[in-house]
Amino acid sequence: MRAVDQVLEARWVVPVEPHGTVLEHHAVALAGDTIVEIGPIAAVRDKYTSAPRVELHEHALIPGLVNAHTHNPMTLMRGLADDLPLGPWLQQHIWPAEARVMGPEYVRDGVELAIAEMLRGGTTCCNENYFFPDVQAATYLRHGFRAVVGLPFIEFPSAWAKSRDEYFDKNLAVHDEFKGEKLVSTTLAPHAPYTVADESFARIRVLSDQLDIPVHLHLHETAQEVEDSRKQHGMRPFARMQALGLVDERLIAVHMTQLTDAEIAACAMAGVSVVHCPESNLKLASGFCPAEKLRRAGVNLAIGTDGCASNNDLDMFGELRTAALLAKNVVNDASAFDAAFALQAATLNGARAIGLGDRIGSIVPGKQADLVAVRLDALETQPVYNAVSQLVYATGRHQVSDAWIAGVRKVENGALCAIDADALRAKARAWRARIAAN
Repeated sequence: MRAVDQVLEARWVVPVEPHGTVLEHHAVALAGDTIVEIGPIAAVRDKYTSAPRVELHEHALIPGLVNAHTHNPMTLMRGLADDLPLGPWLQQHIWPAEARVMGPEYVRDGVELAIAEMLRGGTTCCNENYFFPDVQAATYLRHGFRAVVGLPFIEFPSAWAKSRDEYFDKNLAVHDEFKGEKLVSTTLAPHAPYTVADESFARIRVLSDQLDIPVHLHLHETAQEVEDSRKQHGMRPFARMQALGLVDERLIAVHMTQLTDAEIAACAMAGVSVVHCPESNLKLASGFCPAEKLRRAGVNLAIGTDGCASNNDLDMFGELRTAALLAKNVVNDASAFDAAFALQAATLNGARAIGLGDRIGSIVPGKQADLVAVRLDALETQPVYNAVSQLVYATGRHQVSDAWIAGVRKVENGALCAIDADALRAKARAWRARIAAN
């Protein structure tokens, strides 16, 4: 019998696999960073008599949430330019602000603030897309947070790189530096079809094949993007990506608010993963992702918050609830995008999208112990008839009590472990003063 390091005993275990399952009064045994066994509490206690126990009497134990699309350094721009459409917001406010302050310290401090917010809200893994990926990766590793770090490509100079060749050279160096790390991996992250040229996309496609890593891309975010592509390239952005050979099982297509039925079918056939960011799309009035149509077509549909500058938070519980409610109204069907699927989209589907589906996203023996405990004994979540419905439709992120990444406890009884919240608060205020002064 394998020795275990700890046993987590919960009122409800929601493993996500099998779909929709809720296990009452069950325990999860962990050995190091791995889930060893799931079983009734009494049976697991009898089997592992000497293992330390964590008793979660009124909690649901779920896989850690996976934020499948975010720009975490932008936590430091939370609320900077609200109530604007995407074009003016990005071109007149965000890009100029980034040009003034972009650098390793800004990225490091923004990521640290984001890690604290994500952990407190039950997120244990993110798919990142921003500049200075080397600093991001090092920061995630230092805090023991699981992340897939995007290697950014864009056609104009930035603080990270000044030319196309420099983007490729520096990004490949980052990939090589962190290759083999257990908690950090990489994707290729061209910004969007309207900011990346065909020549760069062609090189990215070759690298994706050679390195066997995903391509993380904003795609069909707005109707204006689609119309501009038709004028400039004579085709919709998705068709352009098809022509360039990028529509395959490695593509992580973010937003996708403007889709035809034929494009949805093509995504399903090619194995594309789509990341739905409902609150960012709502705030920027970008449109509605046809999430339920994608689900019915068999497309792997994940959920992301986008960055704090366009959302304004990293609250995955709020995001999955918004996704479920919005999808029902888009197709005028109350049974669409049900609670069990919403939780799956925020966990297992996100893990699959970023190439980690065999490691995280569900509570299955052999997978990594990325787990979150959520208290359901608050008045606002009583009574509990169905734990999954309660998690999706009634639970707030403040009810997260505990979190583990690779078996290491990161939140205990609501408090961050090994993170100085006061120091983060002071840094955030210092950045606010600096950014607002420009």
